[in-house]
Amino acid sequence: MTQSFNQVPLARHLQTGLQQAGFTTMTPIQAQALPAIIARQDVIAQAKTGSGKTLAFSLGLLNKLVAEEQVIQSLVLAPTRELAQQVATEIRKLARSMQNIKVLTVCGGEPIGPQISSLEHGAHVVVGTPGRIEEHLYKGTLDLTQVQTWVLDEADQMLAMGFVEALENIAIYLPPERQTLMFSATYQQDIEALTQQFMREPVMVKGEEETLNRQIKQQFFALKNNKLRFNTLRLLLQHYKPVSCIAFCNTKVETKKLYSELKSCGVNVVTLHGDLDQAERVRALIRFANKSASVLVATDVAARGLDIEDVDMVVNYHMALDPQTHVHRVGRTGRGGKKGLACSLYGENEAFKVAKLGEIYEQTFEPATPPPLSLLDKPVFKPPMVTLQVDGGKKDKLRAGDIVGCLTSEQGIGASLIGNIDLLDHQAFVAVAREGVKPALRKLQESKLKGRKFKAKRMSL
Repeated sequence: MTQSFNQVPLARHLQTGLQQAGFTTMTPIQAQALPAIIARQDVIAQAKTGSGKTLAFSLGLLNKLVAEEQVIQSLVLAPTRELAQQVATEIRKLARSMQNIKVLTVCGGEPIGPQISSLEHGAHVVVGTPGRIEEHLYKGTLDLTQVQTWVLDEADQMLAMGFVEALENIAIYLPPERQTLMFSATYQQDIEALTQQFMREPVMVKGEEETLNRQIKQQFFALKNNKLRFNTLRLLLQHYKPVSCIAFCNTKVETKKLYSELKSCGVNVVTLHGDLDQAERVRALIRFANKSASVLVATDVAARGLDIEDVDMVVNYHMALDPQTHVHRVGRTGRGGKKGLACSLYGENEAFKVAKLGEIYEQTFEPATPPPLSLLDKPVFKPPMVTLQVDGGKKDKLRAGDIVGCLTSEQGIGASLIGNIDLLDHQAFVAVAREGVKPALRKLQESKLKGRKFKAKRMSL
């Protein structure tokens, strides 16, 4: 039976904010977790990506937040910068119905100076990654003594990334009377150890598990030796010509290597890994989401929490370490009832993994035949869109309408050739159909936006 948000005792301004955002009915994890969260109990929630957990803990921490007290009242930890940014964005959206709520994102890979300055000006909620939060605590630039709610989001991934010691160190700086909320896709022995260490009589709730999408076409390619792995991937890309493909590797080193190899072959590829700074990560995601880079190479950790629609194809360049991760990877394609394709490459010593997946999916996966080698002599497939960069953004009062108006004015291009427009503080990115790139770039370089000229260029491969 579905439940509406007005059945839980949330503050009136949050109920109003939910209505304005179009949220009426709770997801299963929200219906189970919210009453305990609002009652200020510690909660362990096992929930898959996309289950609505972010909204659940965001409502809980905002419900008891005192706007007049500009001290850090809630700390949310996430394993990656992308996920931390997404969580902070969701909290800010909900907080619009409240007055002057400040939510800060504090992550590694960014200069620490501006973060210190922002923290000096005060905040109500801090969302960050464990390593950078720990660094601020050691520097004495972060005061957590007034924290009422501590949220560990994607706890299993934080453990997989080796953040146990950082979490233990952070806990020392938190008041013992706090409420602790832990969200994890899995509940294994190491997670249980964390709950015993950080939580007091927690309530355990369980949402929907990752479902098997049997409509996705899965192919498994047996490799006689590892040297065939890269060319098999190239053949698959040449044969299927996906507009958007995620290639999964198991480690950061493998991710970097595959990215370099694909780039040297002329593939429009981007990558996500821990050594990129935030600006590089944002640019990579923009290019992939707007269909101007056809391949995203990433680890499971880097790809966790990314909200990217219409992924045509997933390639397990390296087999996932466990079956549940394979299900999660494959579920990136074929969403919303659309067709999806997943191709997995495996060596002779990994045949048992394929057999195990066959048991889970209740079907036999026979080795597939790779496309013909002759495809390697064909020109590399080019994605349909190209991203143009404008060196002006929201801080310069630019709006998406200004860019569209410029591009479609006299001797410009048709509106149908314009794709996604992403506005950052000091930059704007616009996706343009490949055939309209030259006139579009000329218009952006020669025309004025908001009464002034901005530099514009084509984003490089």
